[in-house]
Amino acid sequence: VLSFIIFICYIASLAASFMMAPLLEFLLALFLFFAYASKLNEKFKGLSWPLTDFLRCVTAAVIYFAISIAAVSKYNDGASKAAGVFGFIATIVYAIDFYVTFNDLVTFLKQGSSESAEGRRSE
Repeated sequence: VLSFIIFICYIASLAASFMMAPLLEFLLALFLFFAYASKLNEKFKGLSWPLTDFLRCVTAAVIYFAISIAAVSKYNDGASKAAGVFGFIATIVYAIDFYVTFNDLVTFLKQGSSESAEGRRSE
């Protein structure tokens, strides 16, 4: 929702060139939401879903931070300032999600390494 609000703010602002980052992040988050909701993560075991979510959080936090600084410092209209402020809030939200996802990723990798060690012992 926050990415969609930032997208709308960038469309209404002079910083419309920054609108692709929140749009792509919104669509990627929507895809991952539906992938988890429809249990695609259980059907496609070859893809590391926690790692995908982790990388999405890291890149989103970095990109939102960068474009928010540019929007707040370079453009003077209110919509650009609002998009920048929402971008800083999104950076914090994605950083928290990054931390939570990192803990899930470590648990996932430990679980995978113990299963592979058990598989080697049985052979």
